Amino acid sequence: MKSLKVNGVERQFAPDQMPGTLSALLDALGVGTNAVVAEVDGQIVRREEFHRTQIADGQQIELIKLM
Repeated sequence: MKSLKVNGVERQFAPDQMPGTLSALLDALGVGTNAVVAEVDGQIVRREEFHRTQIADGQQIELIKLM
């Protein structure tokens, strides 16, 4: 199993289901990209970069949904 820590919660993924990009992770979590701020390993990621931002096993991701 592979894992990501999302908002402090460890999430497990089968190797063939591990999202490869931040956009894919947001899709898997059912989170829209229009109203979210994301941080990967302490670095803020611009919304335009979500689809290019690769994610890997063990990374920490923080998501803040804007209301």
